[in-house]
Amino acid sequence: MRFSGSETYVATRDLTLAVNAAITLQRPLLIKGEPGTGKTMLAEEVAASLGLPLFEWHVKSTTKAQQGLYEYDAVSRLRDSQLGEAKVADIGSYIVKGVLWQAFECETPSVVLIDEIDKADIEFPNDLLRELDRMEFFVYETRQKVRARHRPLLFITSNNEKELPDAFLRRCFFHYIRFPDKETMTKIVDVHFPGLKPALLREALEVFFELREIPGLKKKPSTSELLDWLKLLLAEDIPPEALRSKDQKTAIPPLHGALLKNEQDVHLFERLIFMARHNR
Repeated sequence: MRFSGSETYVATRDLTLAVNAAITLQRPLLIKGEPGTGKTMLAEEVAASLGLPLFEWHVKSTTKAQQGLYEYDAVSRLRDSQLGEAKVADIGSYIVKGVLWQAFECETPSVVLIDEIDKADIEFPNDLLRELDRMEFFVYETRQKVRARHRPLLFITSNNEKELPDAFLRRCFFHYIRFPDKETMTKIVDVHFPGLKPALLREALEVFFELREIPGLKKKPSTSELLDWLKLLLAEDIPPEALRSKDQKTAIPPLHGALLKNEQDVHLFERLIFMARHNR
């Protein structure tokens, strides 16, 4: 299996090399990068490109590693026993298969996405070490061992909200998705908005990258937010010349709420505009 990008996902050479290295090594691919740089979409695009089933596990702060394997629904079994249900005798009826179990029993190789692993407790990655290494786990309630028919291709994303354990990192192939430069961003926009007027694209990218370079921004606008902004500009038929005044530093861009997502950044931008006008 080799990944070389897709029509709907612009992958840099470094990123395709990382994906194929993980395939060759049969190691999980740990992906980090700014929010909105396509970490989650990568697993979806690789699965679609290679024609493999995709199993997604979106991690929350309350997620436990055990849930990726299976969960035993003891409450339902107790309720059914009180109601005299016949299926109570079969404890397997109360085992809920997790994402990893589903992937392990898949008849073909598959792709597994463990999304935003750093949201969970610090012990979450360590609790999966044995299962990800050996591609098997034991179901204590039914006394059965579940082994993977095929080793799935694992994508693990992180937003760097907390450090991951060294023992876990040692088992992964790591790649950091760098924020796209203007050339790569132009290709990404072209995938989503083919035929966009060059003048509008040029002005939009200038404004976007200038916003990102403002010192002190609490949250820099991301790729997904640029795409949202362009969608609004097209919907409202905003002309390229309306994106900035003749003096590039004296106007806040239209529909800036798609790019700046908190009042602190909006106020910072407005103060910079005021200072630029005052110093003219």
